[in-house]
Amino acid sequence: MTRHAAVLGHPISHSLSPVLHRAAYAALGLDDWYYTAHDVTEDALPAFLDELDDTWAGLSLTMPLKQAVIGLLDDVTPLAHQVGAVNTVVLDDGGRRGSNTDVHGLVAALREGLVTESDARTGGGAPFALPTLGSAAVLGAGATAASTLAALRELGCVEPVVYARSLARTSELAAVAERLHVRPRFVVLDDAAKALPAHDVIVSTLPPHAADGLAAELAVPVVGLLLDVAYDPRPTALAQAWRRAGGDTVDGERMLLHQAAEQVRLMTGRTAPVDAMDTALRAALAAR
Repeated sequence: MTRHAAVLGHPISHSLSPVLHRAAYAALGLDDWYYTAHDVTEDALPAFLDELDDTWAGLSLTMPLKQAVIGLLDDVTPLAHQVGAVNTVVLDDGGRRGSNTDVHGLVAALREGLVTESDARTGGGAPFALPTLGSAAVLGAGATAASTLAALRELGCVEPVVYARSLARTSELAAVAERLHVRPRFVVLDDAAKALPAHDVIVSTLPPHAADGLAAELAVPVVGLLLDVAYDPRPTALAQAWRRAGGDTVDGERMLLHQAAEQVRLMTGRTAPVDAMDTALRAALAAR
């Protein structure tokens, strides 16, 4: 039977999800699976969901739909409930089950960076044991920051520092932290430049260019690992500044790759062909 899946959001033209999922279908030999992109607003989301028939296997959701979809689902995984965001909907037997694979993507991307960092320091010697995080920082306090708190918890850090543009707008993230049993300390973003070198891991969840000012302020040597989830422009100003200061980075598209791989597994029931998806993603980014 023909099966359909899609990514929904507004706007959606920039999404690389079709590249990733189509590459996975091709590698898995799923010739009767189709993945499309649809520009869907919050107001239009209920009607879109109601029109789906039993050929639909799943949906990927980007902004601004990750919170709006929750009330339209039959079930939500405990992790997605804790984080308060759903980026994946699996459609089966007429039901809608919401999941969050952003956390998986963040954990996998950070593990890649931490292992690479360890290899560089040990010459490829002893294996790198996780979790080993001592101090971690999160830049931003939005939906991706919520997923980042869950990812850091999985890696063993339950007391991260969150640098927010406005402390008055951190109440939702504080509620997420309470559900996750994580105890973040909230600090204004203006104070981040001098403090970041003290952290082992930094995850920037800020929108593209929002960290450019911070990048310009970095003036001291750093040793930690930076994951900037933004990947346009590529590399970001923050990533470039971090490398110049001596730190290690992991590119934001690694999170994108791994969250999509987990979506493929949930929707198809098959292990995702990460290498094939990675190749397609690199080609798509190089062509931009």
